[in-house]
Amino acid sequence: MATQLFNRIGQLGLGVALVGGVVNSALYNVDGGHRAVIFDRFAGVKDIVTGEGTHFFIPWIQRPITFDIRSRPRNIPVVTGSKDLQNVNITLRILFRPIPDQLPRIYTILGVDYDERVLPSITTEVLKAVVAQFDAGELITQREIVSQKVNEDLTERAAQFGVILDDISITHLTFGKEFTQAVELKQVAQQDAEKARFLVEKAEQQKLAAIITAEGDAQAAELLAKSFGGVGEGLVELRRIEAAEDIAYQLSKSRNVTYLPGGQNILLNLPVQ
Repeated sequence: MATQLFNRIGQLGLGVALVGGVVNSALYNVDGGHRAVIFDRFAGVKDIVTGEGTHFFIPWIQRPITFDIRSRPRNIPVVTGSKDLQNVNITLRILFRPIPDQLPRIYTILGVDYDERVLPSITTEVLKAVVAQFDAGELITQREIVSQKVNEDLTERAAQFGVILDDISITHLTFGKEFTQAVELKQVAQQDAEKARFLVEKAEQQKLAAIITAEGDAQAAELLAKSFGGVGEGLVELRRIEAAEDIAYQLSKSRNVTYLPGGQNILLNLPVQ
């Protein structure tokens, strides 16, 4: 009797374990920031998108496919040509995420790696079309306009595939080696031109200063001539006396001079009265 009871309990426990295993195999979890679509072997991809949480599915017949619907970054480098036929290297940084309601369509047409299939191709297409409208100089001076046009066209293009672009920014913009060398040569030429213009202006200023100095000397000479004509040699004698006084004052401070002879006319040959 006891043996039968234990056998019955063992069978019951095995049955519960089997049922538990079947139930666990029919459950799947959708984490936060994710969505899932169901692929049915008989009906194909269902249009229903399941949200976060634990859900049931039929093992072997159904299979859940999980998608990350959070924004993710991606850098896409593109080499294209400008309006003036210059090679341009551009790198775009894109924040993208799928539209949750369109996940069944995205999985059916593109698959789980939809970003690898869509973003590089449409980014290259849009950048080539936009950059071709500007020359190399405008790409630098009108970068904001270029970025805005790329943003508008690329957002519209991605929406056709069920992808939302939260942010688009140009992180890298360079030109070919020939264009870079041409810009450097142009800058050197501009610097040389500025230097030559400075030298010309300096020479003109020096010439003007010389003219003004000459005019001043001429006016001074004219005034001196008028003074000499009015007072005769008296002005010259006055200057001699002033110079003699200055020389005498300087000699009086020297230790090597103890007296000044009065009759040797050392003070600029002043006449003895």
